[in-house]
Amino acid sequence: MIELDGSDGGGQLVRTALTLSALRGEPFRMEGVRGDRSTPGLKRQHLACVEAVAALTDAAVEGDAVGSETLTFEPAVEPGSPGGPADVAVDVGTAGSVTLVADTLLPLAVRLRTPVRASLVGGTDVRWAPSTAYLRRVKLPLLRRLGLDATVDPVRRGFYPAGGGELAVEIRPSSLDPVDLRPGGDAASNPGSAAASDAGGEATPVTGRDGRASVHAIAAAGLEADDVAERVAEATEAELDDRGIVDDVPATATYADADSTGVALTVAIDGDSGAGRDADPAPRAGFVGYGGADADPESLADTTADAVERWAGTAAPVDAHLADQLVVWLALAGGSVPTPRVTDHVRTNVALVRAFGYDVSIDRRPDGASVVAELTD
Repeated sequence: MIELDGSDGGGQLVRTALTLSALRGEPFRMEGVRGDRSTPGLKRQHLACVEAVAALTDAAVEGDAVGSETLTFEPAVEPGSPGGPADVAVDVGTAGSVTLVADTLLPLAVRLRTPVRASLVGGTDVRWAPSTAYLRRVKLPLLRRLGLDATVDPVRRGFYPAGGGELAVEIRPSSLDPVDLRPGGDAASNPGSAAASDAGGEATPVTGRDGRASVHAIAAAGLEADDVAERVAEATEAELDDRGIVDDVPATATYADADSTGVALTVAIDGDSGAGRDADPAPRAGFVGYGGADADPESLADTTADAVERWAGTAAPVDAHLADQLVVWLALAGGSVPTPRVTDHVRTNVALVRAFGYDVSIDRRPDGASVVAELTD
């Protein structure tokens, strides 16, 4: 059994451990779960991840309770085995993020022999987690270019504090290409040369980096009378234009029935330009802002544009959150990802992946850093 220390990180360590345990068929025991958080131990959204992966692997689990700081997980079967569980449904019971539950399940595609479907109920657009638009418009298109065959469809939106949203996820057997996000390729032989220092530099217009930006604002139906989604989208367009980051940015403003009143803003950078799986990679990043019933559109737009501008001042092809989320995919497929900065999330996630036997490391250079992986299986 692999012994893991979760005291230096948060829920990402739990999610990564569950994913890799299911893929490798290796049990683990994690002590100090979410130990560096103000309220350590498992939350409902982490338990939803445990429940989903356990259902697909017929796992024996100990410590699966809210507040538990020790978790033992022993998978019995491969996910997606013929005759095994093909459908799973979990309800977070709060506004805990279901996009993060989906992130836990998606890598299982590399071991599936039959498709798996999941109904995930909780928060679809909540703070401290990727929005549904981020998952569908930023991360999933990139993973599909690597070979992932999966869909994520919002059935109902869930904002804080009630949640009650639902994502329908279908994951099909997939084989992956190496993760190589440098234009022109060859990232593995020269990692880090496309990344910038943590300090960043002058913002480079997204259009000058072969990237396209789009703005997506979605709000609860109760905010439609005040045109909140439109005001958020228009304010964000203006901010990006005024700062010289991107002009003529397409924007959408939509409303949805939800149990709580909220608004989610996502700025997506799409560098694919319609290219296929074999084309050179280009920037792909996303930036998310959330507000409640009293959301100030101008403030939400300004804060989100700040994040876009900081990223645009680097040469990294992905945002810092996506760099962290790609660590598992690097372990499975190999490759290299230049990152805007080496966050604590990246550092602790890399250490956990290495504990499962994957050759993943952080290559630091004067002009930046990359997370690099060599296939070990």
